[in-house]
Amino acid sequence: MPEKPHICVCICTFKRPRQLGKLLRALEGQETGDLFEYGTVVVDNDRSGSARQIVESQIIQSKLPTPYFIEPVQNIAMARNKAVANSQGDFIAFIDDDELPSPRWLLNLYRALVLFETDGVLGPVLPRYEVPPPSWVLRGRFFERATYYSGYFLNWWITRTGNCLLKRSLFKSPDSQFLTEFGSGGEDRDFFKRMINRGHVFVWCAEAPVYEAVPVERWKKSIMLKRALLRGKMTYHARKTSPANILGSFAAVLFYSTGLPLLLLFSSVFGFDVFMKYLIRDFDHLGKIGALLGLDLVKERYIISLAEN
Repeated sequence: MPEKPHICVCICTFKRPRQLGKLLRALEGQETGDLFEYGTVVVDNDRSGSARQIVESQIIQSKLPTPYFIEPVQNIAMARNKAVANSQGDFIAFIDDDELPSPRWLLNLYRALVLFETDGVLGPVLPRYEVPPPSWVLRGRFFERATYYSGYFLNWWITRTGNCLLKRSLFKSPDSQFLTEFGSGGEDRDFFKRMINRGHVFVWCAEAPVYEAVPVERWKKSIMLKRALLRGKMTYHARKTSPANILGSFAAVLFYSTGLPLLLLFSSVFGFDVFMKYLIRDFDHLGKIGALLGLDLVKERYIISLAEN
């Protein structure tokens, strides 16, 4: 019998041992349809090795191979590169440490990749609220992402590594790594942009969702605004924004900043979610302008909650 294809699930983690433990347990029960074999590799981006204990505990209880490595430099691109370098097999899957897969996650990704004869497939990331959020968060759909039909051809600006399965051959050349200058985010879109420009094709698989934890801290207004600033910065660098677009960002900041006080004043009429939507858009554009001026508006590498029970 020919040897079955092997999938390596790469997980980069940073100070989220509780979420990581849940993910490793969920991965253990993945269905394969007897079509492939799989294992995992964990790269801890915390130099103190805060994930070591949970990984070693899971290894004792599970038959799933889970090599563990530390990337001491706090840089998500370097962590991803280390995960790929220490992976084995024909395919590489990525899932974030705060996500949980459905039982047929890998199976549906693999079937879609084979069916559409593509270089990689991406799937939906759906919110999983740890406690019921305020009504304005639900009305504004702040944590819901766009989704598409299966087989939809993806442009690079709607790609990410939070839920994907890729052919290992994509990483064969030395210039196929994640670029370390995107140390605090955006390295995944840059990777897909380069791959698509080389002629590689990626499609959507609607049947392979993962569920992202949304803790209370994520809907703190300060966190949402910091993420907007960081997103604007990443967009500026990824798109090599033209002067015309930057002028548009200056105009947008002027427009939003003028109207925001009125939206806040009449938030009881229009809804607080409407005010927050436009405030976040304002900060998106401020992030682009800050990147143009070389200002580091967000000091943290990762805008996440580090507190876990």
